[in-house]
Amino acid sequence: MKHPEDENIRAAYEVADENGKRMLRALYPDLFTKPAEADNRPVTECIKTFEDACNALGGGHPLVSQYTFNFSETSGWNGEKSADLEAYLKLRIVAAALNEGWTPDWNDKQQCKWYPWFYIYSEEEYNALSEEDKCRVVGRASYNAHANGGLVYSVSSYVSTFSNTSNGSRLAFKSKELAKYCGEQFGELWAMFHLG
Repeated sequence: MKHPEDENIRAAYEVADENGKRMLRALYPDLFTKPAEADNRPVTECIKTFEDACNALGGGHPLVSQYTFNFSETSGWNGEKSADLEAYLKLRIVAAALNEGWTPDWNDKQQCKWYPWFYIYSEEEYNALSEEDKCRVVGRASYNAHANGGLVYSVSSYVSTFSNTSNGSRLAFKSKELAKYCGEQFGELWAMFHLG
């Protein structure tokens, strides 16, 4: 919104020395910063890493702030005993970023809610599968049992028809495609959350 004094501030900026310009930019940042260009790419092109998810939400988002507080070097939450908690909070941040403001309405039974579904294989079980079975059964695995067994992405499931608390209601997605993407792209976080 423009104010009548904006033109006076801009005129003062034009004749100010560098220190005066710096002061005016600090006092009136909205007048002197260009709005960020909208990123019109699909969210799956923008959110490839946990850091991308944090940047998309911004440092002031409650989940990002909580993560920063809990897992700072001085918090004492770091270490193996809290790895599953860290993975859960990271997944909450990723889910919030991928859902772009959508949150599940658990009072709306007509609203579809999706989550990734995984199979857990031991190293021996995974290695015993033929290449064809690996592709058929697990699809594109995001975190598979190459070295020591683990979690393999399988499919997305519709929450309302098959209710299960294994993932938690906070890790629901607004579409099957986002649930599948998150399961594949962030498989190591899911493995840490489920398996520790």
